[in-house]
Order: sequence, then structure tokens, then C-alpha cells
Amino acid sequence: MAHITVPEAEKLLDQTLPVLDKGFIRLVDYMGGDDRIVQTARVSYGEGTKTIRQDAGLIDYLLRHEHTSPFEHVIFEFHCKMPIFVARQWIRHRTARLNEISGRYSVMKDEFYLPPREQISLQSEDNKQGRESESVPVELQDKVLNLLKSDQSSSYSNYSEILDDGIARELARINLPLSMYTEWYWQMDLKNMLHFLKLRMDSHAQWEIQEYARAIAGIVKTVCPMAYESFERHILRGAKFSSDEIAAIHAMIDGKPNPLEGRRLAEFEDKLTGNLSLFEKPAE
Repeated sequence: MAHITVPEAEKLLDQTLPVLDKGFIRLVDYMGGDDRIVQTARVSYGEGTKTIRQDAGLIDYLLRHEHTSPFEHVIFEFHCKMPIFVARQWIRHRTARLNEISGRYSVMKDEFYLPPREQISLQSEDNKQGRESESVPVELQDKVLNLLKSDQSSSYSNYSEILDDGIARELARINLPLSMYTEWYWQMDLKNMLHFLKLRMDSHAQWEIQEYARAIAGIVKTVCPMAYESFERHILRGAKFSSDEIAAIHAMIDGKPNPLEGRRLAEFEDKLTGNLSLFEKPAE
């Protein structure tokens, strides 16, 4: 099988998909699709020897049983623009290849992220790394937004003044805030992309990176609809249970007390009920 194109994906090439207030995702290029997964899994078969239904079944089997090497043959290349604090979370996925704009060589743009009002929330009492779901009063929202704007404006003004004095860009940049936007080209294969989406579309991930993950997921679904459907069924909507959790399920069936408690119990109940927030419509 020669070069694979997906007509729906071709329409997405170089289309800018807005994310947050000033960010975006843009599909620069892709290699392969569902057909490539099938081809690499059936090395000895020629094109057209199987039906679409059989291809979908094979892809589903591979994902279900974690035979994921064929998924590595599908590649995505994105141009992304995001706040630096999102980029620092994003880069934890070390299986990608990327090249980021450098403040040593370029003058950084006066572009900063401001959260939407409904996302300004108090620190969660039971999640050290997250926020409460409820928004705070309007007066506090105004205070937070004004403080953020003031700090951003002051930081960039100082940055510009230092540059005007002829100081090196690599030094002038050091006080710029994490809310400043950065850009990079980011390439990742489908196997690792699905792992990225699993973690970053989870409701426990920071809302801002969830927004980017949802935008990327739409593109992945367009390029590999069969693979994405299986991913959604077995990973996003599915759950794996430990031996302790299986024992808890047996106890529930037998009408006995659940042996799990505390955080383990909460995680277990979350698996049983499903993470429905993944499939809610994102906030406008």
C-alpha cells in the first residue's frame, strides 16, 4: 500500500482551530490512518483483501489486547500555540518530537492568557492540584482578572525596556510570566497520542489542557475514525480493575460490605459510574 490519504483529514490541513482566548491547534501533516494500522498488522496481505467491518474488528482487537505497535505507524504533526504553563504540563509526554519558539532568538509577543470568568475558582479542598467546580463571586473574579492583567502588562513593559537598552534577549525574558503564549511544532505517533488524550481529557487534568486535548481528539478522530472509536469504547469509556477492586465487585454481588475505603473507594466508585464529564459539551 502506497501513500495513504484520508479525504476528511485533507480538509483539515492548515486549518486553525482556536483554543482558549489566543491559542490554537493546526494539523500541519499526517502519515497514515486506519488503513495503515491494518496494513502493518496484516503484513502478508495485500490491499483490498478484507472488508471495512473486518478492518474495524482487527483494530478493535489490537487496541483491546494492547497490541499497539501497528498504531505507531500513524503520525501526526501539529502547530500549537498555548500558554507556557500549559506547555510545561504538555511536555511531560516525552514520547513526542517538538521544536519550540525560543526567547533567546526571537522577541516574544505581547500575548498572555486570561482565564474565562467561569474558570476562576477556589482551591479544591480534596484535590491538591485542582480547583473547585463552582465559580467565585463576580467581585473576586474582577479582582483576579485585574491582578493578572496588571502583572502581565508590567512584566512585558519591563521586558521591552530591557530589550531597548540592548540587553541580551536570553536575559530579558527571564521574568516573563507563565501566562505568556508560546508556540511549537509537535509530532507524535498514534499509540502515544492515545495515551496523551487519555490523561489530558480526564476530568482531573487542568481545564486549559483539557481544551487542547479535546481539539486534538477531534482531529485524531477524523484521521483514524475506527481507531478512535475503539479508543473511546475501551479506554475513555472503559475501566481496568485491580485484584482488590475485583474482590470488591464480588463482595457487592454477594451483598457483603465493600472492603475498599478512603481514596481507593472513591476511585473505585468513579470507575463504576464512568467519567461522564469527558463527553459533556465544552464551555462556550
